[in-house]
Amino acid sequence: MAKILEKTILAPKIVRMIIDTPEIARKRQAGQFVIVRISELGERIPLSIADADPERGTLTLVIQEVGKTSACLNEMEPGEEILDVVGPLGIPTHIENFGRVVGIGGGVGIAPLHPIIQALKRAGNHVTTILGGRSKEFVIMEDEMRKVSDELLICTDDGSYGKKGFVTVVLQELLDAKTPIDFCIAIGPPIMMRNVCKITKPYGVATYVSLNTIMVDGTGMCGSCRVTVDGKTRFVCVDGPEFNGHQVDFDEMFKRMETFKPLEDEAYRRHQEQMKKKPVRKVAMEGD
Repeated sequence: MAKILEKTILAPKIVRMIIDTPEIARKRQAGQFVIVRISELGERIPLSIADADPERGTLTLVIQEVGKTSACLNEMEPGEEILDVVGPLGIPTHIENFGRVVGIGGGVGIAPLHPIIQALKRAGNHVTTILGGRSKEFVIMEDEMRKVSDELLICTDDGSYGKKGFVTVVLQELLDAKTPIDFCIAIGPPIMMRNVCKITKPYGVATYVSLNTIMVDGTGMCGSCRVTVDGKTRFVCVDGPEFNGHQVDFDEMFKRMETFKPLEDEAYRRHQEQMKKKPVRKVAMEGD
């Protein structure tokens, strides 16, 4: 079991939790994830690691409520215990001194990008980070990302914060300005990652993406996270979660992501109906 030590709401339906997991905190590397189960009869869900403190023995998880299990997890409070936290899993990000690096995070994808940017900065890279969200309230972890970046650029779809537009607009401006980019990593909505790859490919910029959103059981047993990379079948949870974005068949990935959506939507709908009958518990907002 892993005790929840702290809980903060970062944005609507996005919660940050710090949990007590000493062994995982000591071993985890950038790009890895954990599998979480909150009850004996509950499903296993993969969650990216947003940060870790080996000395304190804690992991930081950022959970977006998208289904029944993530909703139930976000309803838990400090002092309660998560039944199972297994990890670290997945192949760590390859870290080296590439030179000038651009990291792109969209929405909740900013969370798994954070430890990667940390590691790339420690390796001696010059790091430009681009953060994007639907609006200002969905641009999360700005302070944390600013601390590990040489340059931080922010954009929002509605223009409520930073530059108006998508992260791809800012990326294109960097390329148009002939900014040398030796390596790019993008994490966020699959459509965003695909568009980033379309932009960087003509420029020959090595671009990696994290396909963590398609994972289900996280161990390679269910086969639900099969993707085609460079014409070969790969399993995101055991062969990734990061791949050369220029080699990923995103169209196939989009279709596979719809496999369980009707069942997930129905389970979430039933959970929401049940929650309407329960009293609301107050949760601390970031900055309280």
